[in-house]
Amino acid sequence: MAVIVVVGIVIVTEARRPIQVNYSRRAIGQSPTGVTSFIPLRLNQAGVIPIIFAVSLILLPTTFARFFERSPSIFIANMAQDIQRSFDPNGIIYNATYFGLVVVFTYFYTTVAFNTKQISEMLMKQGGFIAGIRPGQSTKGYLDYISLRITLFGALFLGAVAVLPSIGQSLTGVTTLLIGGTGLLIIVSVVLETTKQIESQLVMRDYDAFLKKK
Repeated sequence: MAVIVVVGIVIVTEARRPIQVNYSRRAIGQSPTGVTSFIPLRLNQAGVIPIIFAVSLILLPTTFARFFERSPSIFIANMAQDIQRSFDPNGIIYNATYFGLVVVFTYFYTTVAFNTKQISEMLMKQGGFIAGIRPGQSTKGYLDYISLRITLFGALFLGAVAVLPSIGQSLTGVTTLLIGGTGLLIIVSVVLETTKQIESQLVMRDYDAFLKKK
């Protein structure tokens, strides 16, 4: 199960949805030229941030309930105990709320981080356009459409990773698992980023050596 989770995290973390952007240039002589590039939309643009936000909120009900579980009022004390039982980490209410919060925060963070209006304006200023899409507002709408579609899968994946320990415990009966979703997500992300940094340093070293030979 841990191997499957790691492989899934690597695939989703590295997954990209490229959007082709064409840049028109003035004709030089009789041969007009143009440049093509891509906007790589990550499937999981939010990373582990939505899970951190969701954990902060999901712990608030039980945290406040602990302050009132010994209240002189029987009604308040019973209500505090009911809240703690309802938000048990292995309970359905806790995990369903946790999953929903992760999905909501994934959409929220992606909307803030990926500013489609700014990107569409930048493309229009630089003379870039998406094939079949008009510059300006139409480009923004197209980017919003693509971003929301791929964010749905990324949000569902993050939600599944967040509740994975509870699901694994209920399926296997093992209380201590090595498939803590959030921890694995952070570790895999750090390892992938470190690997990319090492590869870039190796490429730069080889490139410098090549220039010295020249």
